[in-house]
Amino acid sequence: MKLISRDLGIDLGTSNVLIYAAGKGIVLREPSVVAVDKNTGKVLQVGAAARNMLGRTPGNVVAIHPLKDGVISDYEMTAKMLAAFLRKIVRYAVVKPRVIICVPSGITEVEERAVIQAAMEAGARRVYLIEEPLAAALGAQLDVSAPDGKLVVDIGGGTTDIGVLTMNGIARSSSIKVAGDAFDEAIIRFVRKRQGVVIGENTAEEIKTTIGCVYPRPEDLYMQVKGRDVKTGLAREFLIYSTDVMEALKRPARQITDAVLEVLEQTSPELVADISNNGITLTGGGSQIWGMDKLLQERTEMECSRADDADSCVAFGCGKSLNWMHRMQEGTINLARKKLLQD
Repeated sequence: MKLISRDLGIDLGTSNVLIYAAGKGIVLREPSVVAVDKNTGKVLQVGAAARNMLGRTPGNVVAIHPLKDGVISDYEMTAKMLAAFLRKIVRYAVVKPRVIICVPSGITEVEERAVIQAAMEAGARRVYLIEEPLAAALGAQLDVSAPDGKLVVDIGGGTTDIGVLTMNGIARSSSIKVAGDAFDEAIIRFVRKRQGVVIGENTAEEIKTTIGCVYPRPEDLYMQVKGRDVKTGLAREFLIYSTDVMEALKRPARQITDAVLEVLEQTSPELVADISNNGITLTGGGSQIWGMDKLLQERTEMECSRADDADSCVAFGCGKSLNWMHRMQEGTINLARKKLLQD
């Protein structure tokens, strides 16, 4: 029985929570969903079990995402969800774990404090924060210690974080609330408008991962989808093609590429020259949509590649940063103020 708990790195994402334990690697990967009894306020399920309830719950039970756009939207539920996840990992530990949590680069000080308090309430002894682009770069095996510019685009569930990294720091960064969830919403809107059928979040995500694309595919794929007819209220089946999905995703994909171009505009010429040589690295679950690397390459005219195991890069980066935890600042890191002074 282990009485002293391991240090933990947590990727607290809008869609999924990944936890990295020092010396063990990723020990937990669960959806960021909580099922709650509305009458009593009691948490019934968390993670995968709660996600299966989305859109299928009785009147007194609701399945919710306690994180929205990369930050906490329901503090109490986030704390309870984190506590349930930590209990799975450090069940018998007497000493509470020290925790590093990654946060979007566009986070405010109030949102930083909410993350720290939720982690403390969930059972952490000390909490340190790290910016998402830096964690993603570390997880993607990029050498960020040299005075050589690297550009990382981390497309998660709620936010897309873009960061120019050099000498173990972030020279320029941006965070926009357009990512995987925005892709799902765009597909839901498109299907309702084009087919007159309402589909759920899980169906939209299945369409996105199966035939979704943001750049023309060599061949047009299709899949059968079931939903509720808007007029009759009955179930209806129809075919959807990858060209339709590309049309649906055109706007959010353009917003991401525009944000990358904006960061490059604000970056010093020397670093842009480095990025041109080194290329752009894509991380995060949203980057796995077909053609995202090709679209960015076309818009920026720079080499663009997707990191290996892009979905887990931020968690691996948090795990790597555990080695220099003793040099990190505990508590808030005031990202919003730093950015204001930088501008």
